[in-house]
Amino acid sequence: MTDSAISPLIDELWDQRGDLTPDDADARREVVAAVDLLDTGVARVAQVVGDDVVVDERAKRAILLSFKVLPMVQGSDPFTHDRIPLKTTFDGVRVVAGALARWGSYFEPGVVLMPSYTNIGGYVGAGSMVDTWATVGSCAQVGRNVHLSGGVGIGGVLEPPQAAPVVIEDDAFIGSRSMVVEGARVRAGAKLGAGVILTSSTRVFEAETGKELDRGVAPARAVCVGSTRVKSFEGGDFGLPCVLVLRYLEEGQVHDKLALNEILREHGVAP
Repeated sequence: MTDSAISPLIDELWDQRGDLTPDDADARREVVAAVDLLDTGVARVAQVVGDDVVVDERAKRAILLSFKVLPMVQGSDPFTHDRIPLKTTFDGVRVVAGALARWGSYFEPGVVLMPSYTNIGGYVGAGSMVDTWATVGSCAQVGRNVHLSGGVGIGGVLEPPQAAPVVIEDDAFIGSRSMVVEGARVRAGAKLGAGVILTSSTRVFEAETGKELDRGVAPARAVCVGSTRVKSFEGGDFGLPCVLVLRYLEEGQVHDKLALNEILREHGVAP
């Protein structure tokens, strides 16, 4: 576990979690203080250190403990009745009507939130857009200058505490209705075409070489589309989903949507 900004008292409370209730005022105070650190960006659930995704287990424990020690309360509107309130602080963030985020999520200044949803523990970097009907799941980490297109689903993860969340690195583009779940990773500058499904077990291949790459990872600056590979079973041959890397962008192309569209058209894929 990386160095945590969150008090080690959370670890002690975690060991006592079976006995905790909303009546435990001292425990509730510690948990609220911990989640406040996530809400203000002082702490975060995970981050890329070198080439690795390093998880702050204490942060995830604080989130899980919040469901134990916070009471159910009525929100500011008649449709909200929950233990976790909605986020209220969006300094430097453009929030379009219909966007919702839970307390304990954080957005760096310069983020644009269209009507969308971000769960507790989610983190979105400066210059990124969470487009209409996109969702950022619990503890998902989204880098800077990322575009999550309309209807994108970024999966969440809370348990077990040591499990790595989905990580979308800087300058990535996630095409409309794509889903990135189960701790999958989109590396810096990668572009996913519309409708790509990327899970931790998804097989990834290079179109030009046929080489298989790391499962569940869209490589840096790779232009990726959803595809299938044929596998034989006793009942016949069936196409199983995979992700296909069409090509790699040059450094100067990392956020050129026109170049991305041209590559997709070149391969007969609608942008």
